[in-house]
Amino acid sequence: MGLFTTAPNPQPTHTNAAPSPDGAFEAPNRVSRAQCWAARDNFFACLERNDIVDSIREKEKADTLCGTEGKGLERECAASWVTYFKQRRVMEYNKKQTLDKLAKEGARPMPEGAGPPGVQGKPPS
Repeated sequence: MGLFTTAPNPQPTHTNAAPSPDGAFEAPNRVSRAQCWAARDNFFACLERNDIVDSIREKEKADTLCGTEGKGLERECAASWVTYFKQRRVMEYNKKQTLDKLAKEGARPMPEGAGPPGVQGKPPS
């Protein structure tokens, strides 16, 4: 595919987007976001039931066991949101595993406002 093509504009993977007069797609409204989040929660519940953490790396297994829920997620959410949700799920799992491991090793949370020497409170914004 060249830099300048005559191919039509790609359509979004979700059905809730409507093109604006200038051809760009409008951001999802509150109802669309709620439908997307419900589809995400449904998909993640299926992954939990089937002990699947990473639906990207375990795509075949996720498609086999949670295909209907996955299609619902892709139908209700923008493709970039689907990717973000899947990656964030893995990140949150890894974070929890790390915190659990540190707790078992006796690590304690740092007091509020603690940081390197010479730094007081929150960093400047």
